[in-house]
Amino acid sequence: MAELMGYVISIVNMKGGVGKTTLTVNLATSLAKDHGMRVLVVDLDTQINATLSLMPPMHFTQLRKEQRTLKQLIHQVIQPKTQLNLPIQKVILHDMCKVKGFDLLPGDIELYNDFLLAALLYSRSNINRKEFADNWTQLENALLKSILSPVLSNYNFILLDFPPGDYLLTRSGLIASDFYIIPAKPEPLSVVGMGILEGHINKLKQNNRSHIQLLGIVFSSLGHATNLAQTVRNRVIDDFGEDKIFQTEIPRNVAVAKAVDEYQPVLLTEPKASGSTAFIELTKEFLQILSKYTG
Repeated sequence: MAELMGYVISIVNMKGGVGKTTLTVNLATSLAKDHGMRVLVVDLDTQINATLSLMPPMHFTQLRKEQRTLKQLIHQVIQPKTQLNLPIQKVILHDMCKVKGFDLLPGDIELYNDFLLAALLYSRSNINRKEFADNWTQLENALLKSILSPVLSNYNFILLDFPPGDYLLTRSGLIASDFYIIPAKPEPLSVVGMGILEGHINKLKQNNRSHIQLLGIVFSSLGHATNLAQTVRNRVIDDFGEDKIFQTEIPRNVAVAKAVDEYQPVLLTEPKASGSTAFIELTKEFLQILSKYTG
């Protein structure tokens, strides 16, 4: 699988609380640890769950003081005349949790929100609506691509951990991605988030702004069987097809939650736990599915 280089994968659902960060961090760990891949996790969420699941808060605070977070890289794209100009290589943290090949681009609790960006771009558009709309579209198309392009060839995979909701960073991340995975729970609101996501992706594709492809949907277990859960799963199968459902399901496992308090993935804290075993199998399935698209 060494020939797989520079693939950007979105881990995304418009609904929160479906396991996006847990999936991202543990998939990255297994790819690096078990398969010798080079993987970069990019934390796009202002809740910085991916970042804080891999380092203590004091470490993150120091990174912010040094301006070594995603915020600085975004600022450099939006305000190119900024005094401090750090290359992405200076912001990326290497070998997270002492796992060779597992790198992190730390997120930030303060990123440009859409309102402030709109005000900034509008001020540059000579109060011309068409020019503003064109500038906004260009920013969405280029923001994440331009940030990641200097290191794209350094990694087998770049995994993007998204916030819930539709924001400029969400759309820019989807545009920059080759494939996406939808984490989900067998609950109605989780399915609603999937439907909203598909609507946004279809719109990007219709406007020829993205060629992203769905690898599949990963379900997390509720910990018990219910008629509602099975009904929801059946609805997802009807909408997406059974071939788009990962066979590996992530079980409800206290070890996964405990691992966050130790700032490490569960694969490292309790490698024999049921959650760890599931992520290992999921990673194998991920590579198998991806091989169908990449030859």
